[in-house]
Formats: sequence, C-alpha cells, structure tokens
Amino acid sequence: MNVARHFSDTRTAQGRVRLLVSPGRVHLVAEGPGWSHASTHATLEDAATFLALLPELGQELYEEAVNDLERRAQLDGAA
Repeated sequence: MNVARHFSDTRTAQGRVRLLVSPGRVHLVAEGPGWSHASTHATLEDAATFLALLPELGQELYEEAVNDLERRAQLDGAA
C-alpha cells in the first residue's frame, strides 16, 4: 500500500504548510487566505526549495515551516 504520512504541519496566522511523505515523493500543500498550492517533489529538500518560491507565502510562515521541517528531519534521523 502506498500511503502518505504527515511529515510536518505548520500553522500560523498567515496560513498552513503541510509536507506529506510517501515512497519516492513528497507532497507539498500550502494555503492561506485567498490562495492554495499543491505540488509533488522528489525529496524534502526539493519541496523546501520550492516553498521558498511561492509568492503568496509570507516570511513568517516560510520560516516556521522550514524550522519545523528541520526539527522533524533531525528527529527522524535520531529515531
């Protein structure tokens, strides 16, 4: 079964960023007031890089999402 699992889910007043991981791909879902985005990437690094290019994404939400991604990656590496 090819099931995606939540890797990170970041929420601020500006919106929400979720990264879902399934074998061989990462799904990026971002949304905020009046906009939404969904894309698929090969790696977490690719998804994080693409996140930086979303024009609707505010600086605060971007920084929180990247910080959360780094924390989760460290926890996964320690497990």
